[in-house]
Amino acid sequence: MRARTTMLGSAVALVGALGVTAGLGLPGAAGSPAPRPVAATVPTTAAPAPAAPAAPAVVPAAVAAPSAAHGVTTRTAKPATRPTTSTSDSPCGITDGACVSISRKRAWLVRDGHVVYSAPITTGRPGERTEPGTFHVTWKDADHRSREFDDAPMPWSVFFDGGIAFHTGSLSRQSAGCVHLSDAAARTFFRTLHVGDTVVVQR
Repeated sequence: MRARTTMLGSAVALVGALGVTAGLGLPGAAGSPAPRPVAATVPTTAAPAPAAPAAPAVVPAAVAAPSAAHGVTTRTAKPATRPTTSTSDSPCGITDGACVSISRKRAWLVRDGHVVYSAPITTGRPGERTEPGTFHVTWKDADHRSREFDDAPMPWSVFFDGGIAFHTGSLSRQSAGCVHLSDAAARTFFRTLHVGDTVVVQR
């Protein structure tokens, strides 16, 4: 009986040992805290970073043409030009000065080889002819009076050969040697010709 009891106690002890051992690996076993559940790690795919906005293309602003509404117009500038110095237009072959034609009863003002003014004239009568030749303006007097001919008025006088001058005078009567012009023409000759300018008198 004692032997059976001993054997039974041994068996119980063995079973108890096995139960304790098994309890170590089982949840809810006495004396062992239940292990905390571990959250499953699910790999997450990172959202792609938003692409930086593309820089807008730089387009040069069109320059607006001036508007006629603003009173602005466009014009193509032209280079300044000077008259040619050719003497093709000059009646007496000079580039600057005055030409006188006794036979044609006409005088011309020439600038840069071109005629800029022309007017009818009268010249010296027989015995007091206007002499042909090349002369130069020596002096001018806008309100001249002749000492030789009783203080006769000689408006707008331009002297070029001693006492011979262009001046206002009759276009129907010949002179005592001067070149007569209308008053308007004499003013133009006076304002255009300068001391030193050439005067050519031709028959």
